[in-house]
Amino acid sequence: MAYKEYGMWEVQEVLRRLDRGESQVHVATATGRDRKTVRHYLRLAAEFGWRPGDGEPDESLAVRILERLRPGAKEDERGESEQLLFPHRDQIQRWLGGSEGERGLTLTKVHGLLGRQGVRVPYSSLHRFAAQHCEFGRSRSTIRCAETKPGEVSQIDFGRLGYVFDPETERRKLLWALVVILVYSRHMFVHVTSRQRLEDVIDGLELAWEFFGGVTARVIEDNLRAAISKADRYEPVFQRTFHEYAKHRGFVIDPAVAYHPKGKPHVERQVPYVRENFFRGETWLNPEHVQRDAIRWCRETAGTRVHGTTRRRPLAVFEEEEKSELLPFVGERFDTPRWSDCKVHPDRCVLFGKALYSVPDQYHDKSVTVRGDRHLVRIHFQGKLIKTHATQPPGGRSIDYADYPQEKSVYARRDSDYMVAQGKKLGPSVGRFTERLLAGDFPWAKLRQAQKLQRLAQKYGSERLEEACARALAFDLVNVRRVETILLDALRRPSPLPASEPLPLPLPARFLRPDGSFNHHRTSEGDTD
Repeated sequence: MAYKEYGMWEVQEVLRRLDRGESQVHVATATGRDRKTVRHYLRLAAEFGWRPGDGEPDESLAVRILERLRPGAKEDERGESEQLLFPHRDQIQRWLGGSEGERGLTLTKVHGLLGRQGVRVPYSSLHRFAAQHCEFGRSRSTIRCAETKPGEVSQIDFGRLGYVFDPETERRKLLWALVVILVYSRHMFVHVTSRQRLEDVIDGLELAWEFFGGVTARVIEDNLRAAISKADRYEPVFQRTFHEYAKHRGFVIDPAVAYHPKGKPHVERQVPYVRENFFRGETWLNPEHVQRDAIRWCRETAGTRVHGTTRRRPLAVFEEEEKSELLPFVGERFDTPRWSDCKVHPDRCVLFGKALYSVPDQYHDKSVTVRGDRHLVRIHFQGKLIKTHATQPPGGRSIDYADYPQEKSVYARRDSDYMVAQGKKLGPSVGRFTERLLAGDFPWAKLRQAQKLQRLAQKYGSERLEEACARALAFDLVNVRRVETILLDALRRPSPLPASEPLPLPLPARFLRPDGSFNHHRTSEGDTD
């Protein structure tokens, strides 16, 4: 049976929320896990010596939990009725939701229509399926949510401002505003940018935390493409770099429901306010001028007005009640990393950021995850760190020859000393021959000959190679092919008998004729033999 596998970051997110004091029910709802799964994570963490309140869980704890979960982590199978209904889910939703100007069908009618199509399931099973997967029977009434605590929640969203002439490019540039608002006090910060990339989101948040003097515990964002890899109501997939940034600053990412503005109403209402009250009707010199005035406007105008909902001044509420409750904003500016899934090539290297980095030989032809920042490049395999390199510029390379097999790294490193040492192990004459062979200003030019010399020992034996090298040195022949010729000539010649063995004696003659039997010349008597 197939099972659903979660990664290290998902497990760590559950533990981080538990460490903040959130209930298991709230964590299960926020992360899309089952409560049993949350309890199982907590029980395994306790076995490894960690409990909520002991501090931020590290990656090693999450990796150990994953190793325990992989052999038996299984997902419940759907029931028989649910398996029959699931292929018709979209059709059921259309029947229940209706079309423009028409009410949806009743569930009883839908049950009958499915029966005509051959999908026969109990009505109770259909009701359970519709309630679980088709939002059937849910109340649409509006309920006012409870007010958040000071320093607990902030909401962020991008909004379009307009065009501003840029003297550097001599063209008009479209500007966007990243609006960050503290939900409790309604105090806000505006970051002006011309792009909506991940680096711009992180830079804007860093400036916002610096502006507020602290960090909120939770950040609700509008499924920004730069921060969320996959928007999903129940199981969103976070972009790795943004998730790492959230862990670095200590806040929890809480994405709103996709295409549902009511999930973040506070920041949604402020985007038009920023555009109409701050940007429009002004004369701007350049984008930098817009950013400078945006900070001033947040303090002097938006912060001092009487808010229409709270009827209080956001800046005063922030200074008196919320600023002291924010998480501390300390440490260096976040070094935004880049993540990439790379393939280890036949040369035991990965290409990351247009530079080459070596990987240990056992990971040849594997897929690895690479994380790089301004200083270091870290290579992970299945969640474990396997190699670290200093970051190289495009076109550079960082090669650790210890990652290669020993027999292949010698030539790559051009290590003549290693070849001489190997030759001395085969015999003194072989060692001297190797030293003579690799002597000179460019010893690596004859490394292949030194390798061939050592392969001759494997083919003909080290003793014969020792004798051949001694003979070659005696005639000052520093050539590997001549050494091989000496070895072949020695094999063609018969081996002399040992001196201790006597020479073989001839066998006694048998059935031999006299010496004159084959003499056909006439003798003195005139006879012929």
